[in-house]
Amino acid sequence: MTKPAERFLGNYISARAGVIDTGATTSTWRVAAGLIACALFLTLPGCAWFGSSDKKPPALPAVPATNAASLVWTSSVGKSGGYLFVPGFGDKLVYVASNGGDVYALAEEGGRTVTRIETKVRLAGGVGVGENLVVVASVKGDVLAFDAAGRSLWKASVAGDVLAAPAVVGDKVIVRTADGRIFALNRIDGKRQWVFQRATPALTLRTNAGVVSNRGTLYAGYPGGKVVAIEVEGGKPIWEATISLARGATELERVADVAGAPVLDDSRVCAAVYQGRTGCVETLSGNVLWSREISSPDGVAVDAKNVYVADTGGNVFALDKTNGATLWKLEKLVLRDPGTPILVNGKLVVGDKDGLIHVMSPENGDLIGRLSTDGSRIISLLKNGDGAVAQTDKGGVFAINVK
Repeated sequence: MTKPAERFLGNYISARAGVIDTGATTSTWRVAAGLIACALFLTLPGCAWFGSSDKKPPALPAVPATNAASLVWTSSVGKSGGYLFVPGFGDKLVYVASNGGDVYALAEEGGRTVTRIETKVRLAGGVGVGENLVVVASVKGDVLAFDAAGRSLWKASVAGDVLAAPAVVGDKVIVRTADGRIFALNRIDGKRQWVFQRATPALTLRTNAGVVSNRGTLYAGYPGGKVVAIEVEGGKPIWEATISLARGATELERVADVAGAPVLDDSRVCAAVYQGRTGCVETLSGNVLWSREISSPDGVAVDAKNVYVADTGGNVFALDKTNGATLWKLEKLVLRDPGTPILVNGKLVVGDKDGLIHVMSPENGDLIGRLSTDGSRIISLLKNGDGAVAQTDKGGVFAINVK
């Protein structure tokens, strides 16, 4: 493996699960010797990676004064503690959480705190929101449900690390653990309804990617470059597709995992594979439509024509949705770890490791806007109406207008 750790999100190998942790992010190259040393000492609760690169990203080019992105409001909810958090959206509210255990309901207009929930446990992943239901999970696998006013409804345990935000799907709360198990809990009382589990390789990424749902089906990415479709009602597998095969002589070289959540679009589900390929499969059959040799530790964005993805080096690609052909490639964000792109008001938006938010033209990849936050990594960036909400490693929450 020539570049063994372009962007892992947690910097240690977990002894319990035999996985490379992805709770926090780093865009520096880590030397193979450090990884191998960690792999040899799996009896330790955590193993720090050795070595880092002194490579610095090139200077950013100036962008035109287009006002493509502007700050609407900002708030602070507490540090991430090395985990990735994503917000949830309710009725004119933005729900955000921090590792310290607080959950905030912020007014969509103005960002004032409407409700604050003190869970008194360390949280990870983010917030799942349904009708009068707010759900979070602790780092120890406790799932906590509250009503919109912050009153506790129930608590359940899934006996595993939860790095992804729970998802409220119909009458169920879907929770994914770091070892790949997917639990369906009753949204009324938290009782377990079913568990989906499949075999995984000895060494896998631990990511905060959860599941996506559509018309009674859940879609989730897995190690070995796989995307799986599962029935929401009973948890039975529908199909399994392989976007990218694992390659290499060692376990480290053979890590080829879907590290971001798949994205649904009409008759396709698209995803990117770390140390693998980016591609799309048919939602009904799981047949692979196409795949390209583009490795990414993040997710993809899809519009009517294209698939957008940032690779492990920080290059941003636009690919033809029908055949995967490259339409353009932006190289101006290399070594900046752009993360998962989103589409807002016909613009392509990414957030980087230095707290910058970049706006691009989806037509040709030109940089047309830039916005600074608090200087720490953008750990999540989600579309919300005609704008976006970003959360940073320092705990800043930024509502952004995109024109």
